[in-house]
Amino acid sequence: MVGGFEVGAVPFNPDGWGPPDATVTPTTTSTLPLNVPFAPFSRSEKLGRIADFTRNLNQGQGGAGGRKNAASDSVFDFTADDSFPSAADNDSSFRLVDGKPPPRPKFGPKWRFNQHNRPQLPQRRDEEVEAKKREAEKERARRDRHYNQNRSNQNQPRREAAVFKSSVEIQPEWNMLDQIPFSTFTKLSFSVPEPEDLILCGGLEFYDKSFDRITPKAERRLERFKNRNFFKVTTTDDPVIRRLANEDKATVFATDNILATLMCATRSVYSWDIVVQRVGNKLFFDKRDGSQLDLLSVHETSQEPLPEAKDDINSAYSLSVEAAYINQNFSQQVLFRDGNKVAFDEPNPFANEGEEVASVAYKYRRWKLDDNMHLVARCEVQSVVEVNKQRSFLTLNALNEFDPKYSGVDWRQKLETQRGAVLATELKNNANKLAKWTAQALLASADMMKLGYVSRVHPRDHFNHVILAVVGYKPKDFASQINLNTSNMWGIVKSIVDLCMKLNEGKYVLVKDPSKPQVRIYEVPADAFENDYVEEPLPEEEQAQPPEENAENAEANGVTNDVEDKEIDAQA
Repeated sequence: MVGGFEVGAVPFNPDGWGPPDATVTPTTTSTLPLNVPFAPFSRSEKLGRIADFTRNLNQGQGGAGGRKNAASDSVFDFTADDSFPSAADNDSSFRLVDGKPPPRPKFGPKWRFNQHNRPQLPQRRDEEVEAKKREAEKERARRDRHYNQNRSNQNQPRREAAVFKSSVEIQPEWNMLDQIPFSTFTKLSFSVPEPEDLILCGGLEFYDKSFDRITPKAERRLERFKNRNFFKVTTTDDPVIRRLANEDKATVFATDNILATLMCATRSVYSWDIVVQRVGNKLFFDKRDGSQLDLLSVHETSQEPLPEAKDDINSAYSLSVEAAYINQNFSQQVLFRDGNKVAFDEPNPFANEGEEVASVAYKYRRWKLDDNMHLVARCEVQSVVEVNKQRSFLTLNALNEFDPKYSGVDWRQKLETQRGAVLATELKNNANKLAKWTAQALLASADMMKLGYVSRVHPRDHFNHVILAVVGYKPKDFASQINLNTSNMWGIVKSIVDLCMKLNEGKYVLVKDPSKPQVRIYEVPADAFENDYVEEPLPEEEQAQPPEENAENAEANGVTNDVEDKEIDAQA
């Protein structure tokens, strides 16, 4: 029969908590139970176990040696346990009970024997996640292999090392006057007062709101408008600007496209050029015939390289032509073409009588740069809509998808559920184009800018397209969303105007360096850029023509007809 458990005398400590000092009650040490260790501690220290009834009492017992250790196998015996270190040990030997979960089973059939005799069920959810990750890695590797096999230039360097051509061929007789790095543009700031409208020309058709309800599942085929003429007239060929210059309405003249190119210069990657003519005390910003400013860049700010072969349908030039005619056709398809138009003071200044023209209105607006300098620019809006019996002007532009493998986002799958992700991808790949569209909408004081998402019917078919969605934004809100600072835009324009006003009378050209973030100013002869003086960026078919034939084909008044015809003639 087992004897009773005697606790012994528990002394009372009137001076505080815990056992009394040994000096006061020397007999207390003899009354404590045997094999119960005590170590002094403070409240900041972590406590170990008082008693462990889960310990394996048979561990280490074997034969006579086991009988010797049987006396020490007590639930209160921690002589071999480092949970109660001796006073001589430092605190680094203290350890907590390991509360971390056991490691996940490794691959293979032996997973149930690696858990220290504690078998557990397999973590099915974790295995499913790992399996999905492995499948995703395999799919990504398969796409990369397929992409590398289909690329026409497999051994070409990546986009960062790509070499771009200058938009204009620099002639040896040109004299470089200055070069301005883009880093100086980012620090500029200038505020202009509200502009005043001098003349309104053209006519606008009403926007069809049914296009706002288009989805990828209810797409619409993009139509072609070959009979409507689109005009891309440069500044000095504009009869209205010539009339305003003769009336001394301003000292600086430009178009919204040219101003937007200057305002968003820091976002540009491709080379561009603007002709500057100083005539008397006036300054004219022009574009060349066949300039890249008439086209729309695609994937300009993307890190994914495009094919460099000019005849490839996914080359930078081919995509620019395709984007230009998509943009033109989209701007006319989303309108009510029932003959109901909003007419302005003067008709379209570039159209002949009886000619069918696209829906467009030209605003000739004047900004005050300082007390002695005003700027007049021709701005464009493409449509009008009535909201609460008030007319709102719209700008219409289209983003185009040519191959999802270049952007990494499939519009047909993501537009409905992740439209923000699609727009973010476009802002990354086409930052300059979207910034220029926003700047043009701000210059024209448009109430809304409509962005259409247009995709190819098939990635290898660059003639047939469908409209997947149309989204509207307020220009000021969209500008803040893409971090486009209006004061910085006007600061860039003001600094370039001040620089050009210091030049002597003559002709100059601003050229964006094709490989560096900077712009150069060249002094050029007075007869530069006439006929076929510059080879780039004209198509190869036009370059092969003699100068006389090129001169005959050029529009006398600088009118650029439908870009779609140019693309079909060049690539069909």
